[in-house]
Amino acid sequence: MLAYLFPGQGTLRVGMGGWLRRHPAAASVLDEADAVLRMPISQLCARGPIADLVATENAQPAVTVCNLAALAVLRAEGHRPGIVAGHSVGELSALYAADVLDLATTLRLVRDRARLMAAVDGTGAMAAVLGVPLPQVEQAVAAAGTDTEPLAVGLVNAADHVVVSGAFPAIERFRQLVGPGRRIVPLKVSNAFHSPLMAEALDEWRRVVREQPMRPPTVPVVPNVTATPTTDVEVLRESLTTQLVARVRWAETMQRLPAGATCVEVGDSRTLTGFARGAGLRCLSLSEPAGLRRLAVAVTA
Repeated sequence: MLAYLFPGQGTLRVGMGGWLRRHPAAASVLDEADAVLRMPISQLCARGPIADLVATENAQPAVTVCNLAALAVLRAEGHRPGIVAGHSVGELSALYAADVLDLATTLRLVRDRARLMAAVDGTGAMAAVLGVPLPQVEQAVAAAGTDTEPLAVGLVNAADHVVVSGAFPAIERFRQLVGPGRRIVPLKVSNAFHSPLMAEALDEWRRVVREQPMRPPTVPVVPNVTATPTTDVEVLRESLTTQLVARVRWAETMQRLPAGATCVEVGDSRTLTGFARGAGLRCLSLSEPAGLRRLAVAVTA
């Protein structure tokens, strides 16, 4: 069985999607994305500038169109998943891969999600905490956050890779509580995603998601907020909505994939490949053409 994993916003770089553009199926998706989004998003991926590419309103559509282009290549080559999951904004790509959303709806949703999140006052930040056990991180987060300066565990990517998200002062208090010598790396993001600071955008995002048609998935999807495979459309709709302010349970998601599955990171990234391999899973990345050749060998082995 193939498990498709779709990367999120933290995987951006100028030149992303380069080899994919040479494949007719991917080129068609990129052209359609430019038309639906009414902006040259494929050119921004290819050429930057990086300051424009990493801006939230552009970053989320950029990574999504590269994900969808990679998926188009897999479909053209005859590959189909048995289960799918997406990391943060990558969940929209996963819903498209499971036929819950059509291409235009996926693109419109990522455009609106990015717009709403970018419009939230930039009062927060995110930081990766490396090598600190999750219970210790959670304890320090609880002590550092307040009602007016909240802090949350935004993402659990692996046992030793946790991201905290919240108000600037709370992150500084967290840093002091965890102690010197710990690797706490600020992330290059515009705000505190997957935290209570995104609540300002939640009602409008819920309305937008509710208005979009969704079909029953053709394969199970593992939502970030539950880390439990499902084919229930309403669960998927609610999970996509609350993901804005809730924890991304990626490490748990890796544990819920079927035993023996071959994971494929569908996009121009190796980030999820690293997390999957760290969890003991076999994973291939489509960040280069060799990944497609390795996949062909894997499925015939």
